[in-house]
Amino acid sequence: MDQFSTTTPFEGAGDDISEQFSIIWGQIKAPLIVPWLRVAVFLCLILSVMLFIERVYMGIVITLVKIFGRKPEKRYKWEPLRDDLELGNSAYPTVLVQIPMYNEKEVYQLSIGAACGLSWPSDRIIIQVLDDSTDPIIKNLVEMECQRWAGKGINIKYEIRDNRNGYKAGALKQGLKHPYVKQCDYVAIFDADFQPEPDFLWRTIPFLVHNPELALVQARWKFVNADECLMTRMQEMSLAYHFTVEQEVGSSTYAFFGFNAIDEAGGWKDRTTVEDMDLAVRASLRGWKFLYLGSLMVKNELPSTFKAYRYQQHRWSCGPANLFKKMFMEIVRNKKVSYVEEVPEVEVPKWGAVYIPSIITLLNAVGTPRSLHLLVFWILYENVMSLHRTKATFIGLLEAGRVNEWVVTEKLGDALKLKSATKAFKKPRLRIGERLHLLELGAGAYLFFCGCYDMAFGKNHYFIYLFAQAVAFFIAGFGYIGTFVPQS
Repeated sequence: MDQFSTTTPFEGAGDDISEQFSIIWGQIKAPLIVPWLRVAVFLCLILSVMLFIERVYMGIVITLVKIFGRKPEKRYKWEPLRDDLELGNSAYPTVLVQIPMYNEKEVYQLSIGAACGLSWPSDRIIIQVLDDSTDPIIKNLVEMECQRWAGKGINIKYEIRDNRNGYKAGALKQGLKHPYVKQCDYVAIFDADFQPEPDFLWRTIPFLVHNPELALVQARWKFVNADECLMTRMQEMSLAYHFTVEQEVGSSTYAFFGFNAIDEAGGWKDRTTVEDMDLAVRASLRGWKFLYLGSLMVKNELPSTFKAYRYQQHRWSCGPANLFKKMFMEIVRNKKVSYVEEVPEVEVPKWGAVYIPSIITLLNAVGTPRSLHLLVFWILYENVMSLHRTKATFIGLLEAGRVNEWVVTEKLGDALKLKSATKAFKKPRLRIGERLHLLELGAGAYLFFCGCYDMAFGKNHYFIYLFAQAVAFFIAGFGYIGTFVPQS
């Protein structure tokens, strides 16, 4: 007779529970989970193929543009505006320059100074500062800066409103209601951190004057702080493709691309947080054309903290998704627009999981050749942000909680110059609660668990990638992604 059993009651109970759970999981998985995962994988593969075709198409177009030299001056009529002895300065169109602001303590002097420094007949330009600041000290500083430039003979208007309804779109819309705006022929719009060169108007206005079908001329962004840290370098890699290829192709083929234009498309609307894209789509539906000048650059600033970048990307992902939901039927009806191992039953083909994403990644990265050595870090970084962008996209489509949230992107302005001169500039320390990002930390923990599982039981041996991606999520989750400075 055996005196001792080799299995304790607790172990037996544990085995029974585990076996029952496996049976239940098997019964639920087959009819409910597997079909939906197969549909999701199929849709992802379709989207990947569509994105691949788009990237190849854009690559072909941009190559042809470069080979055949289809410069804007050749595609559109462009002649420099000249003095007329009889008409005097009235031969030049009157330009309204709008600068929307909201508590822009770090950059207000830079942007106002750059706008007031634009070269154009002084009686044919109006600088309009649209200040929605809620901080009375900053509001007073901006007003005093406007008065200082007015004392130098600059025609500058300081405009405020009683509320922030509609955010930036509301401010721009209200700015166009002032009586003196009626005498203006064109509008130039610069965000508070943008600094145009003095010859900006001389290089852009002639396109609009000589080509009445053009609704807008847009310049390229020039990032003044791209070398500040690893995060800004990653942003430069992401945005360089957009400006080097997407915008150029969009302009060359008269397709959609974002801009800041105005009246005939129905004016500014504050129904989403991407007021410029909203206006761009409506203008496109009415047959307007747009011109992108890649050779004309305007200085601006990239978010240099992960918190600021998350807010910006939320707005940039949530806003377009929300706009798509609101304008889908209008676009369709328009006649002017031409058209994991836990579930082994669901397989993702290697071409969809590896080859196509790899080619798309390489095509994206060629826009910033100086940062190709950072390609691996950029891929991990973009994967981190894809989680946040996906969440924001669903919020926009479903019009959920933060759909119309507008948090102004934090800027450093003159602090960047101080940092460059002294090398001793330090960003203010964030509290632990402000630095931690639970969504990224949770994703990092899950990927780390998947890496451990794959290393122990997996057949695909993806654990090195999973561990690397988990580390990237942990770095972002602890808010340290903006502290690393890359070597060029």
